[in-house]
Amino acid sequence: MNNNYFTENTNFYGSTSPKELLMEYGSPLYVYNEKILRQRCREMADLVTYPNFKANFSIKANSNIELLKIVHSEGLYADAMSPGEIYVLLKAGFKPEEIFYVSNNVSEEEMKFAIERGIITSVDSLSQLRQFGRLNPGGKVAIRFNPGIGAGHHEKVVTGGKKTKFGINPEYIDEVKSILKEYSLKLVGVNQHIGSLFMEPESYIESTKYILGIAEQFEDLDFIDFGGGFGIPYRKQEGQQRLDLAYLGEKLDDIMDKWTDKYGKKVFFKTEPGRYIVAECGVLLGTVYSVKQNNGICFVGTDIGFNVLIRPAMYDSHHDIEVYKNASATAKEYKTVTVVGNICESGDIIAKDRLLPQLEEGDIIGVMDAGAYGYSMSSNYNNRLRPAEVLIKENGTAVLIRRRDTLEDLLRNYEIK
Repeated sequence: MNNNYFTENTNFYGSTSPKELLMEYGSPLYVYNEKILRQRCREMADLVTYPNFKANFSIKANSNIELLKIVHSEGLYADAMSPGEIYVLLKAGFKPEEIFYVSNNVSEEEMKFAIERGIITSVDSLSQLRQFGRLNPGGKVAIRFNPGIGAGHHEKVVTGGKKTKFGINPEYIDEVKSILKEYSLKLVGVNQHIGSLFMEPESYIESTKYILGIAEQFEDLDFIDFGGGFGIPYRKQEGQQRLDLAYLGEKLDDIMDKWTDKYGKKVFFKTEPGRYIVAECGVLLGTVYSVKQNNGICFVGTDIGFNVLIRPAMYDSHHDIEVYKNASATAKEYKTVTVVGNICESGDIIAKDRLLPQLEEGDIIGVMDAGAYGYSMSSNYNNRLRPAEVLIKENGTAVLIRRRDTLEDLLRNYEIK
């Protein structure tokens, strides 16, 4: 298989190239493709034929304001997890009614931030429901329930089931109703989330039946949020298939039509795709600076430390890697290598025991599907500078959408005497 087939088949870099991009914007570098981003937005927007439906982009996956503007222009709404995310969404053009604040263990100050801006808030514990009632008696609220079903690529991202901190278990519904009555609250919606990165539709379909069973115990709801976790094929080079959206959409349509007929109201339904929207539109470029043998292992050293992309270190996540040879050289041989970064930690590994075209100093690598939970989870660990972000527009041109950190940025928030 052609190692670079994804970016070549999608004309990912438009009228430029990885080498030209790094020369202009520095290495490492996050590069996003507008065409792919818009395509993924449209796939989620068209998931079902049921008319009262909306995909809410979970911006924790990627909160670059220029990407958010594109997502908004495609008609998607958004989920927020913090006042900071609410602030950025409003600046990107989202209206308060287009934002759903999915809170988790938040202070009164945070909760007030959403309430004062007219943003519907979801709470996921009895104590947080009481807090909302004290802050906003007579107000509208949503509640997150634990679906009892979990899914995800790692135990740290499973958000439903018996071992999760999220949601209210169904045995507390009577207490929920009591608190709603005590503070004269109007329950406008119920929501759930089973986890991140499901590739088989069945677990998601099963969880929708669960939340609908919860929903029917409350009268006159405005919306039901099925949650998210829509996966993408991170192992494209191995031939991994995509999530079957046609099958999933067909099943959801059938479920929603039958349930609303029984409920007597065509309520609004939502989903929460985060990763699915942005993962594949992003590639992280970096440079090879060393190649060495240590005890039979070939280590390829790059400038992509886990301060830049933490998913492999935190979740043992797989990302396909493309190789762009220096100058006009072509790799004729493949070799098993371990690709590492420049952070002073043994866990700073991008790819372990990976068969790749033979790499040399000066070569460029591209870490595929890095648009979700890449830059948004980056840091200045080891006082390293966060990279720039560049967007390849639909016409193929590259534009800077976030500048690279400077050394001065490392001291910007200190009170220096």
